[in-house]
Amino acid sequence: MREAMFWEKLDSDRVRCGLCRHACVIPPGKRGICGVRENREGQLLSLVYGRLIAENIDPIEKKPLFHYRPGSRSYSIATVGCNFHCRHCQNAEISQWPHTGRAIPGREVPPEEVVDAALDAGCRSISYTYTEPTIFYEYTYDTALLAHEKGLGNIWVSNGYTSTAALERIAPVLDAVNVDLKGFTEKFYHEVAGATLSGVLATLRDYRRLGIWLEITTLIIPGGNDSDEELAAIARFIAEELGDQIPWHVTAFYPTYKMLDHPPTPTATLRRARQIGLEAGLKHVYVGNVPDAIGENTYCPTCGELLIERHGFRLGEIHLEHGACGKCRTPLTGVWD
Repeated sequence: MREAMFWEKLDSDRVRCGLCRHACVIPPGKRGICGVRENREGQLLSLVYGRLIAENIDPIEKKPLFHYRPGSRSYSIATVGCNFHCRHCQNAEISQWPHTGRAIPGREVPPEEVVDAALDAGCRSISYTYTEPTIFYEYTYDTALLAHEKGLGNIWVSNGYTSTAALERIAPVLDAVNVDLKGFTEKFYHEVAGATLSGVLATLRDYRRLGIWLEITTLIIPGGNDSDEELAAIARFIAEELGDQIPWHVTAFYPTYKMLDHPPTPTATLRRARQIGLEAGLKHVYVGNVPDAIGENTYCPTCGELLIERHGFRLGEIHLEHGACGKCRTPLTGVWD
């Protein structure tokens, strides 16, 4: 265990956690919504520091990040726990583990070992993913500082609910993030994730302000968030408030966990979502979780030239030269080697 960051003491040994936008007030002996930050006699502790439940070497495209060092590999880690309770969580076995009443699991791995393992594997970055990186912030922060010193990038795959103070602290060593923008109504967020849309939008604005490379994913759920109106609202928000160059990944849902009553997303719905995004002014809209010969590729927003060809997580032809279109020389926003 490690003392948590971003908390304050209240009366009667209660504490208020300031790590995410839930701002949990936690009585003695209890935990926050995430299930991994506990009040022990008036002190807030992280129960997951250094306790890895998952370690993998992933293609960067799996995050998904399409405009950050394409073709590179990222050392990907997670602990148990999450500050959301998504009904369609694909990693519920580990994200919701702390609410089962069982002991916190994980292999003890200090930050130095994570960084060394990433370097030994030839990875260009470390991704804090699979569960929400905010809830193992202290471990993420210490690892990210070391990784940055060694020339590795740091990446979050996040639900976008981190507090402004926590983001500002880690921003100097956080290189990229993919945020899951799950829908565009408060009702959807409350019922499906146990959170607020307004909190996620505020976090997205923070990422943009802090200059961290940002890509956004929306998992499109039939009968949930797939109306033309909602998809258009998401696309307009990205284009108008975050920037029309921000990549938007529209990805297929498959029935899982507590959401088995919705069918898989038709490919036609994903292609329609992509067109809605392009019509809203977005320059890069990608189709994910299904094979799509056009929707996976990156094209020049000026001349339409194919710049990066993709087949799932594999790259094909590349016509990007020093971060610009090989044909018309238009710069492409992103982080390129």
